[in-house]
Amino acid sequence: MPDSGSSSAAALAARYGLKPASRRPGFADYLHEMWDRRYFIVAFARARTVTQYSHARLGQLWQVLTPLMNAALYYLVFGKLLGTDRGITNFVGFLVLGIFMFSFLQRSITASAKSVSGNLSLIRALHFPRACMPLGYVLIHLTQLLVSLGVGVVIVLLTGEPIRPQWLLIVPDVLLASVFAAGMCLLVARVGAQIPDISQLLPFILRAWLYLSGVFYSIDHIGFTESRSWLADIMYANPATVYIEIARAAFLEDFTVRPHAWQWGIGWAVVAFVVGFVVFWRAEDRYGRG
Repeated sequence: MPDSGSSSAAALAARYGLKPASRRPGFADYLHEMWDRRYFIVAFARARTVTQYSHARLGQLWQVLTPLMNAALYYLVFGKLLGTDRGITNFVGFLVLGIFMFSFLQRSITASAKSVSGNLSLIRALHFPRACMPLGYVLIHLTQLLVSLGVGVVIVLLTGEPIRPQWLLIVPDVLLASVFAAGMCLLVARVGAQIPDISQLLPFILRAWLYLSGVFYSIDHIGFTESRSWLADIMYANPATVYIEIARAAFLEDFTVRPHAWQWGIGWAVVAFVVGFVVFWRAEDRYGRG
């Protein structure tokens, strides 16, 4: 026999148009809610950044020091010991730009894996689109990328690169890379909310991605035979490679980007964001359970 109290509560909710807080909104409504919470995303990103470096003596300076130290290590190991700098006019600028761009993608995706499970108390306490969490982490690392690129500008100038109008190409490049990262983060956040072990697997996947993205070597210098030139085409179509190559072409005078790089960059950004957003949204009513 149905509970009369539950029935009356359901009738009262229906009368005033109330809906369950955990109910997944329609796609258009979800987008509208995301836009309404844009200031929350910014505040969340700012708070997380402050918290992340609050116990470090050098504070937010580590945003720049970490990729710079990685670049120095790769310069020593790959550039000098393994000789991957051969044929590259400005290997320092080449390497630094590659490290900065890839670090942005790597850090964003790694953080997003626990963006739901690591914020359960907030998710259960407040009603807001859960996509705010992974997008907030993208904003955190986008801010770090912009700071790093500021340092990168100084480095390329010190290595003899002239100031050119092409430097402005970094703006649409970073924008496309950010849209791609947002889509990937939403996708990984959905998987991470259901399969916590993805956090253990991601470092291996991202390390393989690093080695295949031409961060510390030139793909042109690998020496693929004509019958295996398709491997080079696949490596150049890699989204990380695309965004790195465009950044290098913007800042390095002797570096040119392959044909169709911009088409690849736009395509990857659109596909990743649409797929990631839809996949994440479809599970909106399941986040925070258990």
